[in-house]
Amino acid sequence: MFKNKILLITGGTGSFGNAVLDKFLESQISEIRIFSRDEKKQHDMRVKYNNPKIKFYIGDVRNYESLDQALTGVNYVFHAAALKQVPSCEFYPTEAVRTNVLGTENLLNAAIFNSVEKIICLSTDKAVYPINAMGVSKAMMEKVFVAKSRLTNKTKIIGTRYGNVMGSRGSVIPHFYDQIKKGNDITVTDPNMTRFMMTLDDAVSLVLFAFKNGNSGDIFVQKSPSTTIGELASVMKKIYNSKVKIKNIGIRHSEKIHETLLSKEERIVAEELENYFRIPCDNRDLNYNKYFFEGTKLKNKYDEYNSFNTNRLSESQLIDLLFSIGYQG
Repeated sequence: MFKNKILLITGGTGSFGNAVLDKFLESQISEIRIFSRDEKKQHDMRVKYNNPKIKFYIGDVRNYESLDQALTGVNYVFHAAALKQVPSCEFYPTEAVRTNVLGTENLLNAAIFNSVEKIICLSTDKAVYPINAMGVSKAMMEKVFVAKSRLTNKTKIIGTRYGNVMGSRGSVIPHFYDQIKKGNDITVTDPNMTRFMMTLDDAVSLVLFAFKNGNSGDIFVQKSPSTTIGELASVMKKIYNSKVKIKNIGIRHSEKIHETLLSKEERIVAEELENYFRIPCDNRDLNYNKYFFEGTKLKNKYDEYNSFNTNRLSESQLIDLLFSIGYQG
């Protein structure tokens, strides 16, 4: 699919961008462009990979002109740039809007102008029934790319939505690991809190599945298992044979007890695939008059798909998953 093509990754210096590079550099792709505003991380990647296929572009999704320049000649885009930390977005919600909502619109407009063939936009479970600024901004990001998908035929725009990516920067697993190695108590917000567990490889696979199978405006969700935060802390203690205590410190700003990947309303219309759900774009127009006389009856009734009612990892399964991403005693 990517032979002799040019791929641009926004926010490409993050965990997802590095995972894509690890998977793609040995392929027949002609060029991967890393677009971000962090020159230090770009320098580190340049030294790490030392590969002529990788081109680095300094810029910000908030700035249309920098996107326009970087997108010249690009075939595909993986849009991963975002403000992702829940507490910081709570204190600076307008910044979340500027990056996650307006930045996405800038990217889509610049990509359409440059005749990009396909864009995959990365979203999060926090966009479903959002209770925090980060989730609200991501929910609006989804609305922006779905709406834009209805207005263009030459650029296909597809979304993916995923839960906690294990081991990614700023996530809880490396935080627990650092606490264990320093001999500090493991600080848990609420031991009964559940989170979806997926690896970076899973995140890349979800994007590739959406790329290959999606129609414009679709959103794809991976069926992911979950664990409680208390179980995760206990298992990491066991892996490293640690004697540190687990300390409950209370929920942070605007955290959910359980995360949701599909709302009840989406679950009704979603197509269930083997390992994924596909939420099709609602392509009805604004001619509301006909809805006084016509409608579609709901055939099924479902609960939301969340981290409480999904498959729960056993202790041995969680240990194997942690081993697979490099967390071994």
